[in-house]
Amino acid sequence: MNPPSASGPFFIVLNAGSGRQDQQARLKAIDLAMQRAQRRHELLLFDRRRPITDVAAQAVEAARAAGGVIVAAGGDGTINAVAQAAIGSGCAFGVLPQGTFNYFGRTHAIPEDTDEALDLLLSGTPTPVQVGRVNGKIFLVNASLGLYPQLLEDREGFKNRFGRSRFIAMIAAAYSMLRDPRQLELTVDWTSDEAAPGAGHRRAAERGPRMLKTPTLFIGNNRLQLEQIGIKLAPELERGRLVAIAPRAIGTAAMFGLALRGAIGQLGNADSMRSLAFERMRVAPLGRLGRRRLKLATDGEITRMKPPFEFEIADQPLWLIKRGAVAGGSEP
Repeated sequence: MNPPSASGPFFIVLNAGSGRQDQQARLKAIDLAMQRAQRRHELLLFDRRRPITDVAAQAVEAARAAGGVIVAAGGDGTINAVAQAAIGSGCAFGVLPQGTFNYFGRTHAIPEDTDEALDLLLSGTPTPVQVGRVNGKIFLVNASLGLYPQLLEDREGFKNRFGRSRFIAMIAAAYSMLRDPRQLELTVDWTSDEAAPGAGHRRAAERGPRMLKTPTLFIGNNRLQLEQIGIKLAPELERGRLVAIAPRAIGTAAMFGLALRGAIGQLGNADSMRSLAFERMRVAPLGRLGRRRLKLATDGEITRMKPPFEFEIADQPLWLIKRGAVAGGSEP
């Protein structure tokens, strides 16, 4: 698999209205860096009138015509939206992290400082990166059902009222858990040539179907995030797998206990937590939920999608520009 070129012009997608003064500083930094490198570039701004999906499609079309590079400037949600358009385009993909958590950029050692990220963008090498997919929609960090999408929705509301910070995100999470989320009843069917429960014991060719009752189902595709909360299966991502995490049906107090374990990196040791690695998983809600469009979160962005849900590895990687990369194989 030959990597695409990273020497062409940059087509940079970013939010026109995000942190207005900060954004002006970032735009100036981008222009100066491109001028110093004598690299042609174009800024494509999205806002309420011009949705990111349209702007990302425009960037991909321009990059393909010019042999250029598609760049997403923003948080994990913005990166996901641009990557959704870029994957399979044959173009290299760059990132300028500007979000709260920046799991995707941090996992691939992309600096959060704009000037340093631009230096990497100009000197790095396109490397194939693993992409998750659910019913045709990609995710780079995670996808989830149940409580976690509700938590993200509440966090967005708190952010709009009180500002963007990790402390505000924690307060929003507590508020979500106090709302006593409903339990999901699911049929889960998965395939893996070497499945691994959370304790680390390994068995060959395990598969479903199984019945599962849980407040939330979380599918991870980001090693840094999984390691931070203490999930021992994080290295399975490097073997071309995704990792599913689901607590047993528990009450609000127990959910706070799990949140505390996650904060100190011990979530994988909780008796009520189940996890496994897989290549493909089919999830079907039971009862009335199986006939409704449900909230599904991908990289922090919430959509509604009709079940069943098919989680898998995308058949094409994302050619991410990063440092110290090699052109063979793929990474999470």
